[in-house]
Amino acid sequence: MEALSAHGATASQDGGPGDPGHVAAAGLSLAPFRGLRYVPDRVGDLAAVTSPPYDVVDPERLASLETSDPHNVVRLILPRPEPGPEPHGSGRRTGDSRYRHAARLLAAWRREGVLAADDTPALYVYEQRVPDDTGSATLLQRGIIGALAVSPPEAGVVLPHEDVMPRPVADRVGLMRTTRANLEPLLLTYRGKGGAAGVVERAARRPPLLTTTTSDGTCHRLWAVTDPAEHAAVAADLSTCRALIADGHHRWAMYLRLQSEHRHLAHSPWDRGMVLLVDTARYPLRVRAIHRVLYRLPPAEALARLGDGWQVDDAGGSLREALSTLAAAKRDGGNAFLLAGDGRYRLLRGPGDAVLKETVRSDRPEEWRRLDATVLHSVLLDTVWQVPDAQDQIGYLHDEAAAVREAERCGGTAVLLHPVDEGVVRRLAEQGVTMPRKSTSFGPKPATGLVLRSLELG
Repeated sequence: MEALSAHGATASQDGGPGDPGHVAAAGLSLAPFRGLRYVPDRVGDLAAVTSPPYDVVDPERLASLETSDPHNVVRLILPRPEPGPEPHGSGRRTGDSRYRHAARLLAAWRREGVLAADDTPALYVYEQRVPDDTGSATLLQRGIIGALAVSPPEAGVVLPHEDVMPRPVADRVGLMRTTRANLEPLLLTYRGKGGAAGVVERAARRPPLLTTTTSDGTCHRLWAVTDPAEHAAVAADLSTCRALIADGHHRWAMYLRLQSEHRHLAHSPWDRGMVLLVDTARYPLRVRAIHRVLYRLPPAEALARLGDGWQVDDAGGSLREALSTLAAAKRDGGNAFLLAGDGRYRLLRGPGDAVLKETVRSDRPEEWRRLDATVLHSVLLDTVWQVPDAQDQIGYLHDEAAAVREAERCGGTAVLLHPVDEGVVRRLAEQGVTMPRKSTSFGPKPATGLVLRSLELG
């Protein structure tokens, strides 16, 4: 398969046009839609009704967002069950009640004028200005939000790079099926020839539809692009491109399942899903690691079970120092992890080639076999520590300090990973190889709540 940065529709390597399994990659198709947006006069502060993506909202943050404004979008993407008891013997599940509650809230907010649909279908140019950790510099990211045609993996148009779990997919399917809305955009990357990028830059010189700054200091701006000529320029450029899913694998799987469920409908709104497309040739994303917390495995026990082939060293007395030690170890090559949770930081390096040969599947590229996430799951979790990948056993956290705090709170072990290089992610995706789930965190992620897509609007 050609490199992701190359252009032009390509055929699957499985065979030529006469091959029954052949699927031609026709490129990306992004359509305008009538965005459903908060009415500023009805909510006051737009920042107070936004949320991060659903899968990075922990229980503490959920409670904070719910109290920030009664109309915060988190009440739609992570809804509570409907108030009051379920009818006795109704057989209704808690999930169904949550989804119905979200659908009724969405309908009520539209009736009350809290949310209103734009009059004209648009592509939405979205900008984020994100301060760095010191506050001295700003990361600028711009992209286009639209309704992307959903295509199966074998088409080679939208490339996943991580595995998904059935439970989160089923949850998102239930929510979208009931609300009949795309509540938050997926983050996808592509590399275009400049047509779409030109539309983005021209829009950014005009007055925006909205501007708001969220509590993390990020400034968000949104523009509506309604000119058919600019839509055509975007379409022509994207038709030669493929996209990598940077964030939203479970929601993309949701789009695929719901499209399949509605296959009998002609010109179905379920054939498209809302995404943010970012041209990384102009706006490279940050790639961060996602860390693990082993709730029921204390650090002392994790260390005692290691056996031969592993090297354990002190990694310093602070998180900052420990992360620097991990980065230096990764520059030297090989697999390396930080273990924390008992007030100390330890650098874990290994295993040897013999252990990798015995424990890691051999039908994948060597680059995949030596990923830290692969070694963590195939060797450490499955073989050495024997920790099942279940929700009550392993937590996935995006922030290093939060992972350490959670491990200390529950008496477990935090396993901190170094970020994977974006080039590795792309190379594996182009080969049709997915990484272990929660291997990467691309960002900055789009805020949820600035624009929604209702399927009832087409």
